[in-house]
Amino acid sequence: MDYRNYLKEYPDANGRFGEYGGSYLPPELQEAFDEITKAYKTICNSAQFIAELRRIRREFQGRPTPVSHCERLSRELGDGTCQIYLKREDLNHTGAHKLNHCMGEGLLAKFMGKKRIIAETGAGQHGVALATAAAYFGLECEIHMGEVDIAKQAPNVARMKVLGANVVCVTEGLRTLKEAVDSAFRSYAQTYKDSIYCIGSAVGPHPFPMMVRDFQAVVGFEAREQFQEITGFLPDVVCACVGGGSNSIGMFEAFLGDPCEIVGVEPLGRGSGYGDHAASATYGEKGVMHGFESIMLKDPNGEPAPVYSIASGLDYPSVGPEHAFLHSIGRVKYEALDDADAVEAFFRLSRSEGIIPALESSHAIAYAMKLAARESGKSILVNCSGRGDKDVDFVVEKFGIGDEYLEQRRAEGKFI
Repeated sequence: MDYRNYLKEYPDANGRFGEYGGSYLPPELQEAFDEITKAYKTICNSAQFIAELRRIRREFQGRPTPVSHCERLSRELGDGTCQIYLKREDLNHTGAHKLNHCMGEGLLAKFMGKKRIIAETGAGQHGVALATAAAYFGLECEIHMGEVDIAKQAPNVARMKVLGANVVCVTEGLRTLKEAVDSAFRSYAQTYKDSIYCIGSAVGPHPFPMMVRDFQAVVGFEAREQFQEITGFLPDVVCACVGGGSNSIGMFEAFLGDPCEIVGVEPLGRGSGYGDHAASATYGEKGVMHGFESIMLKDPNGEPAPVYSIASGLDYPSVGPEHAFLHSIGRVKYEALDDADAVEAFFRLSRSEGIIPALESSHAIAYAMKLAARESGKSILVNCSGRGDKDVDFVVEKFGIGDEYLEQRRAEGKFI
């Protein structure tokens, strides 16, 4: 495939990436999403809109975020010749990549004359970012979050409330991300005339997979330029964690036409058993949920299966349609790593580099560590999509401060 015009060719006019994507909505909601599509197409190539978004990124978000070389961690792995680099989205304002599309969606809401923004959140980073955007643009904000995730991510819940958001606790089903999406959709269906639904990942009905991809692409284009400036060449491997897939699709776009291996790292959770993971691309099959067609994990009745991950932002039973497409054509490889690998990466990056990563990002960092432990001479660029402040209390409660956990991994022969 010729990737030179990829961003213009995908998705097509119907919002499809090959056989994936589209919009599967009731008529009243389809009308609302058509309005969003028209508004986005009106402003996405507007010099005024682009200039304002660039100003916000520079003056408010603190972009560009840097690329950092993990020199000490790299020396500890394998023969020490593989070099790991991080794209530091943890240094983006609010502590993760999520603000990249939230500020864009907030700007779009203002253009459309909406008064309220509605969204779901899992790990809370999207909720915090959207509450931040709402405060910046003077909009009302309603965030739906599963009861389980509210308990795990208390610091982010407090931040959302301080920023003025109304946090809706979702108690149905497994009380995690899927149910939060269901709840947010119901609320939006009742209030869409004066609200906009700001989806938190590269999922959902058209135009959201495209919009989120476009807003997040700044991550990869910055990283590509920065990596070349630092090293003089392109990375051998580019990787990022994948739940719904916003941070990873933003990271991958700039490298699709380059001779780089691209890897999406999914959450294997407790293992490959039913309900024990959320590795949709690895174990899923084609299906429709939340208004879009992609690869999803299904129960025996063909409905979305229960999923699990230690990382609240990854426990979603589907993946963005563009990821499904890139998987189907073989351009991106998808691997699954379990909770234990992610927790080891969380502790080891913290101790070797002074960077506490989000548990979501820790999956991709663990993949890079495993690759460095078995390969020689490769350069690996990882999207550190968020910082781990939100996870510290939970991790310490479950695993201590890391000494015993790492020693146990070493004793069991599982130490990376």
